[in-house]
Amino acid sequence: MIDIDNMAILIVDDMKSMRTIMRKLLSNLKLGKDIHFAENGMEGLRCLQSNRMDIVIVDWKMPVMTGSQMLDAIRADQQLRDMPVIMVTSEAEKDVVLDVAEIEVDAYLLKPVTPSLLDEKIRAVIDRVNNPDEATLHVRKSRAYQDAGNLERAIGHMEMAVKLKPNASRLVRNLGLLHIRAGKMMVAKKYLLKAASVNSQDAITRHYLAKLYWKTKNWTESVKYWCEVLFLTDKFNEDAILIGEKLLENRLNPHAINLFSKIVRKAGKKLPIREKILDSCMDAGEMEYSNQLVAGLMKEFPKNYDLVYKAGLIQEELGNDDKALEYFLTADKHQDSLDLKLKLAKLCILQKRVIQADTYLTQVLRMDPGNEDALSMRQTI
Repeated sequence: MIDIDNMAILIVDDMKSMRTIMRKLLSNLKLGKDIHFAENGMEGLRCLQSNRMDIVIVDWKMPVMTGSQMLDAIRADQQLRDMPVIMVTSEAEKDVVLDVAEIEVDAYLLKPVTPSLLDEKIRAVIDRVNNPDEATLHVRKSRAYQDAGNLERAIGHMEMAVKLKPNASRLVRNLGLLHIRAGKMMVAKKYLLKAASVNSQDAITRHYLAKLYWKTKNWTESVKYWCEVLFLTDKFNEDAILIGEKLLENRLNPHAINLFSKIVRKAGKKLPIREKILDSCMDAGEMEYSNQLVAGLMKEFPKNYDLVYKAGLIQEELGNDDKALEYFLTADKHQDSLDLKLKLAKLCILQKRVIQADTYLTQVLRMDPGNEDALSMRQTI
């Protein structure tokens, strides 16, 4: 039982002003007796390991170790995992909530923190700790059996928790994950599908479903859930790009394009993500979709001549030599690239522009006197 008047509280925030404000608020509310402070998650963990704390109030965005990373470490520590944690954030994006939902935060506080809201959140959290409901008790027992390696008993208690809270998607999802650990994939899929159906915003469950269908080579369902994940969050963009690349490797280009299109729409003006997808498609020989991508990018970034060069490569692969030459000539005005000049020389030779080709070959050989491709092309003319 936590004595709310005499409890020990850890405040973790990289801003001294916020730590001072929180101390004053807690003092005015007469909450807690022993207040500790840390400037980041790493320092906060050290404090937890050397001092008895009853509750942690942690800022989400900090250097060294973020609030969500600290929360993850707390939940992974058998000694600390039941520690009540309140997350403080000034961010309104749903990705913040998603980031900590998987690792079980007890409450959220949005900045600026008001006395009434701080009082309400702390009292509610402490009340749940002191008076856990039956489902929570079953979850704790399930975790204890997981630690002991008894998956059967762990599953049994998680099933009881789900019966008490059938619409709690996190509990239903965790039951599915336990069945995965037990090797019961069909049962696991049933629970994961249920978790997704009861919570349309549960991106974590959809992520697991996408991976589960991927393992069984059900590409259509896997991509379907990947697209749902991408609609809900940007958290798994890198994973989704890797999946798209694997689809291309397996010649499942329509599925890959479907997935990449969702990422591109969500990426907005983020050039690195979109250019990574462009490069993946070019490497895999998916030139039609690459052509669409590069056309859109050049409209938004007209002075990015790397994109112009890539547009030339795409047109060359598509057999449009005149268009390729046009792009390469434009890029050459702004870049001094050996590879680009070789491309120009090759196309000029194909179009019987011998003098122009020789000019580019001369430039290449000044840069690399022993360049075999240039020497070979010069012999042909």
